[in-house]
Amino acid sequence: MKALASLGRLADLALPPRCPGCGEVTPADHRFCARCWGRLRFLGPPWCAACQLPFDYDRGEDARCAECMADPPPHDGVRAAVAYGEVAREVALKLKYSGRLACAQTMARAMARLMPADAELLVPVPLHRWRIWSRGFNQAALIAAALSRASGVPADAELLRRVKATPVLRGLGPRGRAKAVAGAFALADGARQKLAGKTVILVDDVHTSGATANACARLLKRGGAGKVILLCWARVLEGEAPD
Repeated sequence: MKALASLGRLADLALPPRCPGCGEVTPADHRFCARCWGRLRFLGPPWCAACQLPFDYDRGEDARCAECMADPPPHDGVRAAVAYGEVAREVALKLKYSGRLACAQTMARAMARLMPADAELLVPVPLHRWRIWSRGFNQAALIAAALSRASGVPADAELLRRVKATPVLRGLGPRGRAKAVAGAFALADGARQKLAGKTVILVDDVHTSGATANACARLLKRGGAGKVILLCWARVLEGEAPD
């Protein structure tokens, strides 16, 4: 045991924990340095009762944003750990394109505080098989697995499937985005029994226009889910443009 402990200390010296944002050495894994931590905007109440868009001040428990009053969303809220920005983007890109798989746990640790108390099933937003073949993994599934380990809420990465490859949605208007994701998702066999009346947490890394989340939420509810709440690492707010 002493020998293993010594090897562990040597490993820590050789590969010390680093900030998920900038790579600076930190005291522990998944910890941000002071500079990156200060540049993260953590989200939470007060927010819109329908979509959880953050409010600048508390407008009351049932207050809704103008968009939700005009067109209520098909989901039951979008909970994001942080606002999309330079540091949040860097962490997401490291996971998605650099294969830094530990970033999934970093994201999940920040997202866990917003896990609804009535959560019963975690379902990651799926990737098309071509995207998985090229990337090697689905980042949303990795985050969902980390959340499941931390919370004890089961995750099912096969229940929801992307059956049609979709183009990049950036630059498309609302109608174009909705058209692009139409028919892109399907439920696996036996999904209705797993969904029946449950509060489903739809897991993703970054929430942008909402077209993908809306399409998934509609399908999950048609499949029998009682509620569908999106839980993600970062949310693009007005004035921020995703890469």
